Amino acid sequence: MHLNFEGKTVAVTGAAQGIGAAIARRFAASGATVAALDIDMAGMAPFEAEGISRHAADLGSRDSAAAAVEAVLAQHGKIDILVTSAGGVRGQVGRPIDEIGEEDWHAIFGANVDAAMWCAQAVVPGMRARGSGRIITISSGAGLRPSLTGIQAYASAKHALVGLTRQLALELGPQGITVNSVAPGFVLSNPSTEKQWEAFGQERQKTVLNAIHTRRLGRPDDIASAVAFLASDAAEWISGQVLSVDGGHA
Repeated sequence: MHLNFEGKTVAVTGAAQGIGAAIARRFAASGATVAALDIDMAGMAPFEAEGISRHAADLGSRDSAAAAVEAVLAQHGKIDILVTSAGGVRGQVGRPIDEIGEEDWHAIFGANVDAAMWCAQAVVPGMRARGSGRIITISSGAGLRPSLTGIQAYASAKHALVGLTRQLALELGPQGITVNSVAPGFVLSNPSTEKQWEAFGQERQKTVLNAIHTRRLGRPDDIASAVAFLASDAAEWISGQVLSVDGGHA
């Protein structure tokens, strides 16, 4: 299936590396005007030569998310599709519950849930005015079951993001806006995921791979393909859904 996004403007958060970068490039290759948002401007430097605009954004607060979206609107005039890929574990690793502090807990919720909420809030008025729009969150298999990483805040935040996705789908559907989520399995997409994978050790790595029907880890392009489908006209009657992209999970 060839997906054409000519005439569409797409904003992708968390676009400096891994899954977010792959999503931004997939839309650009399909004809869209793409705005990449991330706190890491240096990480987005390659986009300058690819026709993708870069926007510095710390999306954990309502005001900063709104300002980032306004910057995109000022440059491109509209946002037809929002993909909230910002998130992750923020360098944390699994630890016993006794050791978890407030700062660590809130940092992961801010990156994964708050950022998606405030960005969605900022783009909805324009989508509502046009009577159409797509919002796609990047959740996780950890939003559907316990996390392999053992990070309590990450599993909780991704479950919350799934709930936010479904709630927004209910609220925004009558206004022509669909809201869906892609839930990746284990994808080696950035230094954090590579560190987690190495920490598993050979025996646990083998166990994880044996629990995947396709017997391989995911790639960022696997997730980008699913996002592009949900953003396309082919998915206009799909909303409030969570698409697991995990190679099949036993």
